[in-house]
Amino acid sequence: MKLRLLSFDIEDWFHILDNPKTQFPEQWQSFESRIDLGLDLILEMCRKHKIRGLFFCLGWVAEKYPELIVKIKSEGHLIGTHSYAHQLAYTQTRNQFKDDLERSIKILKSITGDEILYYRAPGFSVTRDNLWVFDVLVECGIKYDSSLFNSNRAHGGLKNQLFFEPFKLLTPSGDIIFELPIVPKKFRLGSLMFSGGGYFRILPIKILKKLFNSEPYIMTYFHPRDFDPEQPMVPGLGYFRKFKSYYGLKSANRKLQTILSITEFTTEIDDIVFKRTINLDSIV
Repeated sequence: MKLRLLSFDIEDWFHILDNPKTQFPEQWQSFESRIDLGLDLILEMCRKHKIRGLFFCLGWVAEKYPELIVKIKSEGHLIGTHSYAHQLAYTQTRNQFKDDLERSIKILKSITGDEILYYRAPGFSVTRDNLWVFDVLVECGIKYDSSLFNSNRAHGGLKNQLFFEPFKLLTPSGDIIFELPIVPKKFRLGSLMFSGGGYFRILPIKILKKLFNSEPYIMTYFHPRDFDPEQPMVPGLGYFRKFKSYYGLKSANRKLQTILSITEFTTEIDDIVFKRTINLDSIV
């Protein structure tokens, strides 16, 4: 049985990681928000195709625009946290990470009235050097994580031959985190990421259709900015970052609409079967 999950990182167009001009919350006040434009398109797509998505919401966004979180919840979607201040996890100390996480959870819980059980690190910034993140997640009540990106990438990534389907991650304390990793298409001589962000926007729809049809497990990840071709240019980006951040914005909506129309997505996270248990100590 094939398993496809639809997820979104709810952040604004200027929440670009590792960029000195957009790195911290105090800088964000000078940018005009456009998050509602992309979010409305996302919600419309989910409504049209009758799909329940998993929305990893930035605490800063929830604090500033609580009505957006209310709108997401009102349409029946699952709400998780994407941190409060969108900082790379491996740049934080354990205490900084925990304070940030707890702040985001408190805000989202106050808006939704629900326990916040889902987490995704900004930039998938969990590596072998900060696996303590999982102990903190357990301490803060997180049950499901989607921070492991099974490939080398600019902001972390944790390439491992075991991470090609959902699994239970056993922490040193004996607690379990249910992991929903981002995985590539495997080939004999390498692999290809395709299920979200710039990877999705760059690839032709013909290839995407084949990949979404063939792979046994797919976790997607999209952002409101992926569907907003009129957004301004983020200041301070080099040529390659501009290409990754802006290529394919005009066609992304049409591409995802096509994929949603031909692909069956799972809507109930609790129904997922986690076949394997991986000991966190074995990853180090």
